[in-house]
Amino acid sequence: MLEEEELDWLLNDLMECYGYDFTQYARTSLRRRIARIRLLDGFGDLLELRRRIRSDAAYMQRFVEELTVNVTEMFRDPWFYKTLRNTVLPTLAAKPFIRIWHAGCSTGEEVFSMAILLKEEALLQKTLLYATDLNPDVLEKARSGIYNQAALKEYTQNYELAGGKANFSDYYTAHYGHVKFREELSQRMVFAVHNLVSDRSFNEFDLILCRNVLIYFNRELQSRVLALFDESLGTLGYLALGSKETIRFSQLQTGYQQVGTDKIWRKLR
Repeated sequence: MLEEEELDWLLNDLMECYGYDFTQYARTSLRRRIARIRLLDGFGDLLELRRRIRSDAAYMQRFVEELTVNVTEMFRDPWFYKTLRNTVLPTLAAKPFIRIWHAGCSTGEEVFSMAILLKEEALLQKTLLYATDLNPDVLEKARSGIYNQAALKEYTQNYELAGGKANFSDYYTAHYGHVKFREELSQRMVFAVHNLVSDRSFNEFDLILCRNVLIYFNRELQSRVLALFDESLGTLGYLALGSKETIRFSQLQTGYQQVGTDKIWRKLR
């Protein structure tokens, strides 16, 4: 396992050479993932890994992709999507235009889930979905709307539990072990690189989703990112986090009201 000083050296390399700042990520999780990468890629010691990162930008992208967790699925936590459908979207329906930001969208499964939800509630055509991540490679996959067919059984079950109104298969075509979701869904999406650690607000939104990203940050960075979301959210807009994440520790808490028991908060002022 990496010593504290060794981890600092590696993180400084990433910041100095490429501008990626992981210094405020949770250290235990970082150590575990770096150990996994060393094992997978056969680096005998840390110095060998650091040399490769500093000299090979293509490898650095792979390293960052492995370092950032890109585990997601469609309609993850179906009850969460049911609350979005039954409680959040009806309040947004009166707006002439809706802006939604998926921060840390990874490979985009939850962005397509939201687009399906919006279509079924007749809101897709007046909505723009901004999908951002710090990793351009995962954004490219998200932009394609192509996913492995092996996961479809679970995605279909999630969709049905989330109150889906159609046959899930209506939204994609299957080909050679993969599925491609309908162009109609992705036409309302804007994909862009955005680093929650270093980049600023870029618009005002009615709903911000950032699920299972904050758990990898330390408390100071979590507070900074929550302030970014607060700055980016319009009055009476919604902030949705992952099942193990909260705003209860932050100064934002008094300005928000939780929606039922879900990890969704409405901004009051």
